[in-house]
Amino acid sequence: MVMDEERGDEIGEQEELNVVEELVGVVEMVAQFGDYRRTQRKECYNLVRRMKLLLPLFEELRDLDGSISDKDIACLCNLKKTLVLAKKLLKTCNEGSKLYLALESEAIMVRFHTIFDKLSQALDDLHYDDLPISEEVREQVELMSLQLKRAKKRTDTQDIELAMDMMVVFSRKDDRNADRAIVERLGKKIELHTVEDLKLETIAVRNLIKEKGHNAESTQHLIDLLNKFKQVAGMEEINILDEPVMPKMLAKCPSLMIPHEFLCPITLEIMTDPVIVASGQSYERESIQKWFDSNHRTCPKTRQTLPHLTLASNYALKNIILQWSEKNNFKLPSKDNPGDHESSSTDLKEEILSLVEGLSSSHLETQRKAVKKVRLLSKENPENRILIAHNGGIPPLVQLLSYPDSKIQEHAVTALLNLSIDESNKKLIAREEAIPAIIEVLQKGSIEARENSAAALFSLSILDDNKMIVGLSNGIPPLVELLQNGTIRGKKDAATALFNLSLNQANKTRAISAGIVAPLLQLLNDRNLGMIDEALSIFLLIAAHPDGRQEIGQLSFIETLVEFIREGTPKNKECAASVLLELASNNSSFILAALQFGVYEYLDDMAKNGTNRAQRKANALLQLMSKSEQIP
Repeated sequence: MVMDEERGDEIGEQEELNVVEELVGVVEMVAQFGDYRRTQRKECYNLVRRMKLLLPLFEELRDLDGSISDKDIACLCNLKKTLVLAKKLLKTCNEGSKLYLALESEAIMVRFHTIFDKLSQALDDLHYDDLPISEEVREQVELMSLQLKRAKKRTDTQDIELAMDMMVVFSRKDDRNADRAIVERLGKKIELHTVEDLKLETIAVRNLIKEKGHNAESTQHLIDLLNKFKQVAGMEEINILDEPVMPKMLAKCPSLMIPHEFLCPITLEIMTDPVIVASGQSYERESIQKWFDSNHRTCPKTRQTLPHLTLASNYALKNIILQWSEKNNFKLPSKDNPGDHESSSTDLKEEILSLVEGLSSSHLETQRKAVKKVRLLSKENPENRILIAHNGGIPPLVQLLSYPDSKIQEHAVTALLNLSIDESNKKLIAREEAIPAIIEVLQKGSIEARENSAAALFSLSILDDNKMIVGLSNGIPPLVELLQNGTIRGKKDAATALFNLSLNQANKTRAISAGIVAPLLQLLNDRNLGMIDEALSIFLLIAAHPDGRQEIGQLSFIETLVEFIREGTPKNKECAASVLLELASNNSSFILAALQFGVYEYLDDMAKNGTNRAQRKANALLQLMSKSEQIP
């Protein structure tokens, strides 16, 4: 009997030790994850920091001489389950699809808050009086539990600029470089702008679809957006559902695993001509040379700026790859004759030099042919855009904006739109004082020239300095006029540009003074245009400005918002609720007006059945109504 009791004590002590060791193991594993996807980076670091704060507690429990009660072992097991959930979420944010995490940012945020709630509850359930831990550790854990309870969820978890960019990219059907500028900005926001990034994202998206079995619509959304990023980067589009996860050359021998160090970090394919760059990293010669030719001076893998761009052949690695290939009967991919590539590259440079000369020709027909060809070349790929700029193409294009020939003017402004996709070209174009000339084309040019001028202003204004230049150059009134009287395509280009420009506070004032409210109301009333979400997104920016609230704070507008909250699409409801919340947070009279149109009932339904973001907005509005004691 005594032996049974002793054996039971040993089992209990072993169970205590196991659960505490597992808790320590989970936290230590999480600490090794490193960086996280940008859209959830802040929440990830907050969660990891809180998990690390628990280590002193676990270490003291591990070193205890006395036993832990069965009740506290159960509590620790429950805590372990929560930390395992946290680890799973952090792993998703560490290596999951960046596009999926951006598209589902609200749903991911709900998972973070759920974990915070579970973590707080698990810590509260521990019986600290029965645990012989130090006062210092106890105070630290109790303080963290209190902070978790007080932690306020962000009222707007979705970046408004990111949301607008996503909306515009998905709503556009035609392939225009105005949309490419948005994709470029999206790429920088979610860190999907290098070939290596996109190769890894392709694998992440494919694995996500395979694991989660996404429905057709959401799967196509991810694939469409990924392909748009690839177009901007000049990459080949593939059907990622059909392509194998492993590199192409492994398709015929899937059982063979290529050592990771043999793969080029850019293409993720086995290297045949590895070279070393100044950072010490090895790449396939052709891939890293393309990277450098695209005006980059950084190491794609480490992101560090390189002191020089010299490439040194990595003969040792090349020999190891050859030996491995021979041993495993693996056929290395053949490469094109490098002389052919160099020859075609030289021919292209000579052609571009000739075209740049033609832009300044005294013969009208030569200028027309040259500017049209430059327009076409500048749309094709990033390398062409850099070559045209480096060979002096931007100054003569800016000069042609003032040319009396309407077709030359149209080609010139469109070529500048295409060239502006490149970050460094944005600065060069602005330095040549192109923005006032583009604004003049926006005012007086042909229909297509005006549309592409608006798109060019949007692309250039991605840089904050250029936002100010457009505003100071009186570029907002003609954009408002295009929003009111342009074609559908012109209205869309104007709306995108005005949204971007209105992220600048001074430009909000200029847009309001230019009469932006009237055409925005027209967009809300004419649902056939399909621009309701764009209009509401701009209204959200304007509602944050006192003059804007005064302009739009009329009963008819509040009634329109309530109508969208009642019967709009899920996105309509989110946007309309966001605008109403911005208005109501600054003036309770807007709440009273909305209540007159029955908004309480619709918000109550939205809080229960809406999207995650819509539920947050609805709950925030209901709380405001409760505080003002105006609930009927």
